[in-house]
Amino acid sequence: MKKSLLLVLCVGALSSCAVNLGYEGRAFKKSYESITADDLKKHLYIIASDEMEGRNTGSEGLRKAGQYMIAEYQKMGVSHPPQMQNFYQTIPGSYFGSRRGVSYGDSDNIIAFIEGTEKPEEVIVISAHYDHVGKNKDGEVFNGADDDGSGTVALMEIAEAFQKAKKKGKAPKRSVMILHVTGEEIGLQGSKYYTENPIVPLSQTVANLNIDMIGRSDPEHAGKQYVYVIGSDMLSSELKKINETANQKSHNLILNYKYDDPKDPMRLYYRSDHYSFAKHNIPAAFFFDGIHEDYHKTTDDADKIDYPLLQKRTQLVFSTAWELANRSERIVVDGSNTR
Repeated sequence: MKKSLLLVLCVGALSSCAVNLGYEGRAFKKSYESITADDLKKHLYIIASDEMEGRNTGSEGLRKAGQYMIAEYQKMGVSHPPQMQNFYQTIPGSYFGSRRGVSYGDSDNIIAFIEGTEKPEEVIVISAHYDHVGKNKDGEVFNGADDDGSGTVALMEIAEAFQKAKKKGKAPKRSVMILHVTGEEIGLQGSKYYTENPIVPLSQTVANLNIDMIGRSDPEHAGKQYVYVIGSDMLSSELKKINETANQKSHNLILNYKYDDPKDPMRLYYRSDHYSFAKHNIPAAFFFDGIHEDYHKTTDDADKIDYPLLQKRTQLVFSTAWELANRSERIVVDGSNTR
């Protein structure tokens, strides 16, 4: 069979091709298809609403966003890690210190958990920050629909997809942690705190998939089906291959590795929450849509999100996580953070 024909068949019938990635046929397909543009939109219009007041670290608006997320997890039947009494990993305001004369109150990482069946002690962490930058001096709200409301709602849909598989008797072999971190906008503080105070030992953390802005397109890719993937081959020669194979068997997006170039002046590999894990030698991949005209502006609103593309990118992360959670051996660590 020609390669091009095989790819077409795989895209059209995920369940028939899924066995090549350790996918579980119908259970995977149903879970994958449960990630919809409509559900992502429903959640994002709430997470990125004015009611959340820009979700500044330690703010009442951020607490409201967290309460909404937890209520949704409880509706899904998704719980927190068994080591925790609830979904909250509270970070004291003193940890954040004062930045540009601004002090922050206590704030929370929010952690949901789907326990594995065969290797529950090994964990795949899927992360996104749910904080943003609050309001400006005129009281205008920075809703942060893309940054990182898009990653926040993607995590919620991924959790629900894994939970649906679990209800069908196909829970992942490894545990899946859904980690919503606070304090990213003030220096990756929530993910840094987590890796200093891990719920599961870092030695048992297999990989981190981090989502930070996947709902828009940058000027370079207007009208294109793409996503930037950053750092996937830094620490593991297998993670990039797994993600590429998952992409070929789903929507076959353009995977752009521009920001992997060590000479790239943006140095984005070091600028989102995945790096808190990579610093500890945990393989990580960062999914990103690029810098667009509404980045860190009050105009980053939910009505500007490309929801069909957000769905495809979320399904790609889910597919990659599914393979990482269900393959027989954990991925190798055979690289370094320097090139």
